[in-house]
Amino acid sequence: MTLETWLSWPSREALSREGLPRARRNLARGIRAVVFGGLLWSTFSSKEGPGNGAWAWVAGVALVLGSVLLARVFFRFTLEHRLWPSLATLLLVMGAAAGARAAGWPVLALVLWCGCAVTALERLPLGAAVPCTVVALAAYCLVNNDNWLTTAVTAAGLGLAGYVLRLDAEARGNAQRLLAQERAARAAEARSAALGERARIAREIHDVLAHSLSAQLVHLEAARLLIEREPPGEFREKILERVVAARGMAREGLAETRQALSALRGEMTPVEDFLQTLIEGSGAGTGLAPGAGVQVKGERRPLPAEASQAVRRVAQEALTNVRKHAPGAVVAVRLEYLRDEVALEVRDSGGRKRAEELAVSGSGYGLLGMRERAELLGGTLEAGPEEEGFVVRLRVPA
Repeated sequence: MTLETWLSWPSREALSREGLPRARRNLARGIRAVVFGGLLWSTFSSKEGPGNGAWAWVAGVALVLGSVLLARVFFRFTLEHRLWPSLATLLLVMGAAAGARAAGWPVLALVLWCGCAVTALERLPLGAAVPCTVVALAAYCLVNNDNWLTTAVTAAGLGLAGYVLRLDAEARGNAQRLLAQERAARAAEARSAALGERARIAREIHDVLAHSLSAQLVHLEAARLLIEREPPGEFREKILERVVAARGMAREGLAETRQALSALRGEMTPVEDFLQTLIEGSGAGTGLAPGAGVQVKGERRPLPAEASQAVRRVAQEALTNVRKHAPGAVVAVRLEYLRDEVALEVRDSGGRKRAEELAVSGSGYGLLGMRERAELLGGTLEAGPEEEGFVVRLRVPA
């Protein structure tokens, strides 16, 4: 064996009970219950114990319960790979075994020493486990009243059992790690396939819709230039107004199409940057008062595509509502990264139109689709008048 083998811990997967079949767990619980009951009975029925009074019973129960508690602490320390606390706890159990032998409970002492020998080999690095096992088995051999051959065979069997349990636990831990790696590989393969399909859809959208919108923009711009050459008049102004509006709608549609393409390709800008750009663009000549800004709370992190898109769409819809229904309002946008969620709040101070004119819960504001999008993601969307303005709140898992 190499030095690393002697100094390395069993893996945490091997030391934990995760992955054990239910039948094996139930068997282990049954064995522990039988051993615990036998230890209690041995302390009560031992003829060598300190009398048969109530205090003797109390002392026996306290010693058994204390040993069980120390064993649980030992299991916790070894699971956390804490060597010195584990060794100290194991020595305390051995000390309890010596105390039990001195008090006249030999069966309890033998069981504790045997348990220390087996669990040390199973759960500690071999460099620490072997000396602990040798000490525990030596104490067992000195106290056991059987003939020397039976004692030696029992001691060897206990050492072999501890090492076999260690190998079994390591094999189980390796199997769990391989299973986790296989699941991760399958998940990565599924994500890769999804990204490939998204890229294919993005190419189709780009080749059809984006090109079509770009061509419309060119023609609308050419139409605007031709109309501006005509003599002034009411008919000319109406036509020019419609063409300019159509050009603006085409430009917005092209921008949103490009955002959708970026989302499909996984190339989206950070949400907070998008919100700041959105507010700055909305405030330029759209009726929003200066002072709008984005407040970001929590530790920033990349968001899943669905959650990111939900935040962006709700922010766009909320700012559109402010332009339509509260021109001149000051807008405050807050984005908060929570532990398992992301929260967006868009609040306006109210404009020339009063909050009473607004429908309740976003009815009529185009937020019904956003609410459905949030609910499909397992989130919530609330919208309604508050004080003098209007507030939209979104929470989605992320």
